[in-house]
Amino acid sequence: MTKRARLIYNPKSGREQVQKHLPKLLQVYEEAGYETSCFQTSPEPFSAMREARRCGQEGFDLIVAAGGDGTINEVVTGIAKLPVRPRLAILPAGTTNDFARALRIPRDNLVKAAKVIQKDDSILMDIGQASLETDDGPKSKYFMNIAAAGSMTELTYEVSSQQKSMFGSLAYFLKGAEMLPRLNGTPLKIEYDDGIYDGEASVVFVTLTNSVGGFEKIAPDTVMGDGKFTLIIVTTSNLVELTDLARKLLRGGKHIHDPQIIYTKTNSVRIDCQNDHKLLINLDGELGGHAPVFFECVQQHISFVADTEAIQARTSIKSPQEVQLEKELTNQVLESLDYIDSNDPDHD
Repeated sequence: MTKRARLIYNPKSGREQVQKHLPKLLQVYEEAGYETSCFQTSPEPFSAMREARRCGQEGFDLIVAAGGDGTINEVVTGIAKLPVRPRLAILPAGTTNDFARALRIPRDNLVKAAKVIQKDDSILMDIGQASLETDDGPKSKYFMNIAAAGSMTELTYEVSSQQKSMFGSLAYFLKGAEMLPRLNGTPLKIEYDDGIYDGEASVVFVTLTNSVGGFEKIAPDTVMGDGKFTLIIVTTSNLVELTDLARKLLRGGKHIHDPQIIYTKTNSVRIDCQNDHKLLINLDGELGGHAPVFFECVQQHISFVADTEAIQARTSIKSPQEVQLEKELTNQVLESLDYIDSNDPDHD
């Protein structure tokens, strides 16, 4: 029986690189044994989500999501509730491409990324389900990489397209360093498997992979598919302590041992805001709604085409240019932190 694949792509992602290479991409999947067709998303909301759901319901064997993390999130959402779900492949054409990084999918060449299908290898990935409030009432939404809350999450909306095009994922860290003096704590009640935190927090991360904002050291010991979130709560909004935390992160992920951090594994998380502040919840880089929110990890729910050998070996897929740019921008962020400290009257 002929296997069927549907390539769902965002024509605006990656400077229209998907459209440019579309014939070659389709050929790769045809040569892998799939009768392959394609669908171009429209400006209409949830275009990718609806097409993914239709393909899943019609029994397609493979859906290829080509675009940024937002497009991939829509495709995941489209099939998440189906009793039988197709396998997913991703072609990274966004700016951060965190999920592709986690799956060790090449991010600098779309045809090369497509050829991962030739390994005939997959990994069963957890997804997160968020039950939260929205302007349209209570909703249930999904994410495959990260959920975040707190004043730091505002930087997602403040990073311009030009900054992301120039600096990629490190644009978020440049903006994050700039925002540190503006961070403030919010009184929260956070319930998780092993306890309850009741106090102020400036940032909360609920992650499923180790690739967050382009860095693999925020949640360095994450095991994908283990049915657990990595929960990170930053319990301080003190500028000196925050700059110290940022340095520890940039210098090898040592932040996880800091006393101002709660770092733990959990299957579920509930966050309630303890004042009248509208605590926004970010899902895979997009505004999802606001607290109260309940997160549940749905274990090994979707099969993704991946390079599992590279995942297990933690092989880097960064190009020499990416390594050099990351080094330069990391130094730039560290210089920004030094500048913040030198202008902080409370710093020793």
